[in-house]
Amino acid sequence: MPTAHLTPLRRFIRWARDARGMAAVEFALIAPVMVLLYFGLAEFTMALMAQRRISHVASVIADLVSQTPQVTNSNVGDIFTVGGAILSPFAAGPLQMRITSVVADNNAVPKVAWSKGQGLTALAVNATVTVPNNLLTPGDSVVMADVQYSYTSPLQVVLPNALTFTSTFYLRPRRSPSVALIAG
Repeated sequence: MPTAHLTPLRRFIRWARDARGMAAVEFALIAPVMVLLYFGLAEFTMALMAQRRISHVASVIADLVSQTPQVTNSNVGDIFTVGGAILSPFAAGPLQMRITSVVADNNAVPKVAWSKGQGLTALAVNATVTVPNNLLTPGDSVVMADVQYSYTSPLQVVLPNALTFTSTFYLRPRRSPSVALIAG
């Protein structure tokens, strides 16, 4: 039946029942949500990878310092270089690190023996620091590694602002009661 002979109501009903183009309309409605979900998952995964690398950097730099009875400024610089290399493929520019030797005094109060930082300010010698409860008894020592990283997503669709990840790692010296920092 030609549409010229249909009443306006019948034309509307015929138009409403017509399913041609329905898939295109559904796709147009769902596609933006799916694309946003895809980018969100990609950004979340990359941020999670960066956060895990930051934790790994903290554990490795603490481990490298705790394996020796003494380190030099040059050794600490090399250790910071290793920390930046571990972060790859993420940019090492926003990476900030600090290594601190903490020794408990006679009252088991943790005090800084020495501290070196790259991006993070070194802690003052003899400053009191906070460590986990029951980690140190009088005379004990621990190497504390602090790492901070400002992660900026390369996509910036779901995460338009930088996220700051931090990690602190504690290890006891392995070959001596404490790790000394010597000139050199």
